Parts: sequence; C-alpha cells; structure tokens
Amino acid sequence: MSAPLECARAGCRAAATHHIVWRNPRIHSADRRKIWLACDEHVGFLSAYLRNRDFPVEVHEGLPE
Repeated sequence: MSAPLECARAGCRAAATHHIVWRNPRIHSADRRKIWLACDEHVGFLSAYLRNRDFPVEVHEGLPE
C-alpha cells in the first residue's frame, strides 16, 4: 500500500486534496508544466505564491490522474 500524497507546503504533512498546475514562462516552454500538490489549508497560499510571480496557474480539486 502506498503512502498518501502530501501537501507541498514546507512543513505540512497533510494529505493533498488539490493539484496546482503552473509554469515559469521565462524558462519553460508553453508545453512544460509543473504540478504542486496542496491540502485544503494551503491551496490558497501556494497558488497565490505562484500568481504573485506572474506564473500561469490552474488549480484543480482532487489529485492528478
């Protein structure tokens, strides 16, 4: 049995409930995307962190397939 996927926020070990898809357009082409996992408590913090850097961000409920 595999361990539950955890939130990407530093120090958080809560189970992830969302995934945040993003990229840094200064160094990544449009087809390159990264995914951060987030719990309910930190999804807003993590997505705001990325948006404040002008990165394209998509937030999705649930985990990536």
